Amino acid sequence: MSKPSRRGFLQAASLAGAGYFVAAGGRRAWSTAASEQLNVACIGVGGKGGGDSDNAALFGNVVAICDVDRGRLEKKGSAEKFKDAEQFTDYRELLAKHGKNLDIVTISTPDHMHAPATLDAMRMGISCYTQKPLTRTIYEARLLATVAADMADRGVCTQMGNQGTALDSSREAIAQLRSGVLGPLREVYAWSNRPVWAQGPGRRMNVRRYQTQAMQEVDEQEDPTVTAEEVADVVADLVQTKQREIGKALEQLDWRLWLGVAPPREFWPGLYHSFQHRGWWDFGTGALGDMACHQLTVPFAACGLRDPVSVVARTTGHDFDSFPASSIIKFEFPETAERPAIPFWWYDRKGNKPPAEVFAKWDIDDVSDSGVLIVGEKGAFYSTDDYCGKYELKGVEKVEADYEPVEDQGKGNDVNHMYELFRAKQAGDPKLAVSNFIDRAGPLTETILLGNLAVWAAATGGPDGSMGDWGEKVEWNAKDLVVTNLESLKTPRVADLIKPVYPSGYTLDG
Repeated sequence: MSKPSRRGFLQAASLAGAGYFVAAGGRRAWSTAASEQLNVACIGVGGKGGGDSDNAALFGNVVAICDVDRGRLEKKGSAEKFKDAEQFTDYRELLAKHGKNLDIVTISTPDHMHAPATLDAMRMGISCYTQKPLTRTIYEARLLATVAADMADRGVCTQMGNQGTALDSSREAIAQLRSGVLGPLREVYAWSNRPVWAQGPGRRMNVRRYQTQAMQEVDEQEDPTVTAEEVADVVADLVQTKQREIGKALEQLDWRLWLGVAPPREFWPGLYHSFQHRGWWDFGTGALGDMACHQLTVPFAACGLRDPVSVVARTTGHDFDSFPASSIIKFEFPETAERPAIPFWWYDRKGNKPPAEVFAKWDIDDVSDSGVLIVGEKGAFYSTDDYCGKYELKGVEKVEADYEPVEDQGKGNDVNHMYELFRAKQAGDPKLAVSNFIDRAGPLTETILLGNLAVWAAATGGPDGSMGDWGEKVEWNAKDLVVTNLESLKTPRVADLIKPVYPSGYTLDG
């Protein structure tokens, strides 16, 4: 099959009116009859979780929703398809009450809570749609894939929120590259305009630090008519105003539940919730964890980017609390039966890209802000879209290559991607979800997160926020999830990024 047309679902008006669709390709029919709808719960319903819950509601009956932010929870609960859903702020209470009757849960929390909620759900026999990055740490990614495999015979299906896998363009690209059209592979590059959230050292704030900072700023005004007592009064007013702001925010946000498995720290408005969690080591995975799950959809599957043997990085500097503003990472992959040993290079922050000469050979002048370049002996693959919605081959022509087209629901690839999980669940076939934990999402996440060990080991930046020297190289045994040169590394706590320790009330290893 070459350049197949989009088969999708046949949505004849008469059939749609009767309340069901017929799947193409001889697969079992997908039913939307109320009596056959799957029961769904949604954990995290703000931000990306808002869209995930909406998409799930297209195919299932939402019986419960959960969010630690009561404002978000109540807003979602007022929407038509969620009015009958019971509301929770603690996902564990939701699972305890409704778990036996749930078919699918969507999990769209900050990164550090993906694994705890997903593990609890899968171990109850519930299928999971979990946002990317699948986990915060490497061990959690391996564990989710293992549990998904163990629970597959109980009908547990999985999907990571990697909507680029539900694009015909990305599937075609993988088929083209697997055909060998580029010849022997030489190297892979990806660069991202992220972070678009705050990162960089020295950002943590609390009331005590705020008071000290305010005192210094007010005192530096050097107004000779202002006494020390008046300065203290001004600062006291500022602190009281900020404390009232904190108190008001915590009326809506359950900070203890937001922290979940992370170490305790004080809440500060706008610093962590919402969206800003990505820039903190305790809660997120930085630009690499956020965007590489998308950008490596094609290279990972087509170039065999599994089981790297080492990583090394340069960064603008960090404090082991907040990710650096920018980084460059080199992964090294050993030779396989399908390709020679190759490097993969990652660049993050807008304007931070591979050297111009990398592109010049392929007549690429106006390099996109984000993109992927795969270089072979005969030609190159170039995509300017984070999800490989478009691509071009340089120096070679497309060849005949088969791939399975997306079953298009007519509402975009986010919906198509969610549909794949529901289709897999009804069919009882976990592999129908392309970004399932076992074959794709787990191993992909393991590869990506290894890069953050190198970032951790490259904490020293250059002057004035510039890129520092290369940090310590981390040598890796992927089979056993072990840093083989750990004893010789001077950087502290590298192993902490491999496997976390959950506090009481949460279960990592069952």
